Amino acid sequence: MKKNLTIKAFIVVMLTGSLVSCTKKLDLLPTNDITSATVYASAEGYKQAFAKVYGAFALTGNQGPAGNGDVQGIDEGTSDFLRLYWKAQELSTDEAVIAWGDVGIQDFHNMNWSAANPFLKGLYYRSLYQVTLANEFIRQSADDQLSSRGISGADADKIRQFRAEARFLRAFQYWVLLDMYGNVPLVTETDLIGVTVPKQADRKTIFAYVESELKAIEPALAAPKSNEYGRADKAASWALLARLYLNAEVYTGTKKYAEAIDYAGRVIGAGYSLINNYQYIMLADNQANTSENILTINYDGLRTQSYGGTTFLTHAPVGGSESASNFGISGGWGGARTTKNLPNLFPDYTGTADKRSQFYTTGQNLEIKDQSVFTDGFAVTKYRNVTRTGAAGQSLDFSDVDFPLFRLSEMYLIYAEATLRGGTGGVTATAVNYINLIRNRAYGNASGNVATISLDFILDERARELYWEGFRRTDLIRYGKFTTSTYLWPFKGGVTGGRSVEDFRNIYPIPTDDITANPTLVQNPGY
Repeated sequence: MKKNLTIKAFIVVMLTGSLVSCTKKLDLLPTNDITSATVYASAEGYKQAFAKVYGAFALTGNQGPAGNGDVQGIDEGTSDFLRLYWKAQELSTDEAVIAWGDVGIQDFHNMNWSAANPFLKGLYYRSLYQVTLANEFIRQSADDQLSSRGISGADADKIRQFRAEARFLRAFQYWVLLDMYGNVPLVTETDLIGVTVPKQADRKTIFAYVESELKAIEPALAAPKSNEYGRADKAASWALLARLYLNAEVYTGTKKYAEAIDYAGRVIGAGYSLINNYQYIMLADNQANTSENILTINYDGLRTQSYGGTTFLTHAPVGGSESASNFGISGGWGGARTTKNLPNLFPDYTGTADKRSQFYTTGQNLEIKDQSVFTDGFAVTKYRNVTRTGAAGQSLDFSDVDFPLFRLSEMYLIYAEATLRGGTGGVTATAVNYINLIRNRAYGNASGNVATISLDFILDERARELYWEGFRRTDLIRYGKFTTSTYLWPFKGGVTGGRSVEDFRNIYPIPTDDITANPTLVQNPGY
């Protein structure tokens, strides 16, 4: 059974009305006559409210997979954070295509999205919804609020730690908005709901805010590996800072590779180690991977049922002649595959040499002639709702696979890349050693080890190690290969052989609905 953070069908606040009103007023209304005075009347109430802040990462509403979504104006099954984030990060790249014809979904791979794209709108509002939940908890857990409610001693100390974690989760969502949309509304706990019109902040301001928040909360976070499974600690904060600094030049124009090395090194030095089998990373019992996973979104087939998250990632890639039972599911959705660029990064397609090569090829064509045909493109078998022993998860319809937001191998790769990019404090020999730790696990021995590394090698190694984990768009942008003709893949820009697209597509547009609702917002260039 999963050791998930307790998530009850208990909501402190609900975002109500259409998506249009979300950032204009950030309207939050009590549901079922529940008010903040009753919710936060006791330490137990704080714990339940805190669970919702985390739970919003894995759940789409209060009733289960459908029927009462947190974010209105989008199908609840597609409104999950991870499902939306994954589409924006992977379908827009060489790592993934999808067969479906939902309005707007083919825009990603064809790279012709607009400000009206429903999935980009959904991700934008999902992130802001989670920011709003965090803001409310942070507001209610200030020291003066605790004092006024007679909460003190050990209970107050625990709530202060909860508060620091809520600030981390808010910072994480602002990093997502920074990376995806650039210049976005910045709203904190000091902004009054329904009174303050959110003001847009530029990318440098959002970067500085995320950085300052993560540094400010560090003393209050639990020591690495000491918190409850699925909750943030100091190592999670360091990991997000390392990722932020690796991309700092893209976000702000200023390089911060020395800082990336520093914070990646802090995580590496915190006692983590790689698990012994790469194929165990995305299985139904991957809660056992605590030596490698730094922070996860927890999914439970019985308690966090939605059509997003890893339920999406285990079902969408299964189709053709694949056996659904091998994936611990009742049936596949025949959607997601990869282009030839990803399997071509491996010595072979079967995983005989590099065990990270997880593709289903029987009846699948390497070449893609039609994105809407599931058998065009290899299927990816990385996510499986089965345990290490092959037993199916708790449900054949909903996944038990937890999703690692951060894991150790990313920190190794950040250290290596930042060192090659000239960051002070990095040692090339140490970077090579970290890469070989990753490759030794992948090959099962030292046969895949390398003596030297280059930046292009690191980009390819990131694809081999982190594919379908939501990194590829950000990586290609950092390397100047997302929009340009220097790197092409099938149907990039909507043509069979691929083509360059306009550079403004390195940032997604602010949704049209929000521009309309909040006249103070300025659309990103090109849209």
